[in-house]
Amino acid sequence: MARSLVLIAIVLVASGCATRASYQRLTADVAALRGDVNDLRQAQDATTRDVARAAAEARSLEARVGELVATQTTAAKEVSALRDRVETAETALREARAQTVAIAPPPAVAPSAPAPAPTMLPERPREPAPRTSPPRAAPREGAARWSAEWTYQAALAMFRSREYGQAVLDFTDFMAKYPTHPLAANARYWIGEAYYVQRDYRQAMAEFQKVLDVVPESRKVPDALLKIGLCYRNLRDESRARQTWDRVVKDYPKSEAAPKAGALMHGKAAAAR
Repeated sequence: MARSLVLIAIVLVASGCATRASYQRLTADVAALRGDVNDLRQAQDATTRDVARAAAEARSLEARVGELVATQTTAAKEVSALRDRVETAETALREARAQTVAIAPPPAVAPSAPAPAPTMLPERPREPAPRTSPPRAAPREGAARWSAEWTYQAALAMFRSREYGQAVLDFTDFMAKYPTHPLAANARYWIGEAYYVQRDYRQAMAEFQKVLDVVPESRKVPDALLKIGLCYRNLRDESRARQTWDRVVKDYPKSEAAPKAGALMHGKAAAAR
């Protein structure tokens, strides 16, 4: 349009029909048109900047959405893992209950009543028959044994489900309630294992040592010694570790821990895991 006005002005000047006033008016119109064009260009530049900013914000939102999706996926995996652990613990508890029910003793049968004494000789008074009552110690003992077994298996289930803190508390409670039970040494051993898997090697060593000190005749002693040696190795005391394993090999050659200790002394650590 600006070019058309310029052409018109040129034509008018050339033909001699244009006056000075019309020429000035045309010049003003051209200047106004040029201003409008500049305004349009500025508006276009502002629009371009707005579009670029909006595109950047859109990309930022897409990245944020991606992060939220990743967080949701991670949370879903963690929930699934927790659900699996709960199911594992419940399964272990059910198995423990089944095992303890299987080992529960049958109910005691009350003894039959004594036969009545003969009445053929009334002149001799009969001595009163001793009073008997159904035995009660055996059922109570069986119930106590059942309860102890259940308590131990429940604590072991906690350990297997990696609830180590609760397992330590449960095993400690078991030893407090049943200090003379045959599984007391096992309970103390598993407390040491709970600390060992959490890499608290000094506390684990102390608990394994208690197996040796409190119940030296227990079958868990070789296993406890084997673990004490592993604690020494993890604490970078190789000399004491080898001395401990050598003790297992020499003092308990028929135990399952003996070949593992021998393998460890020869550098085959994987054999004892």
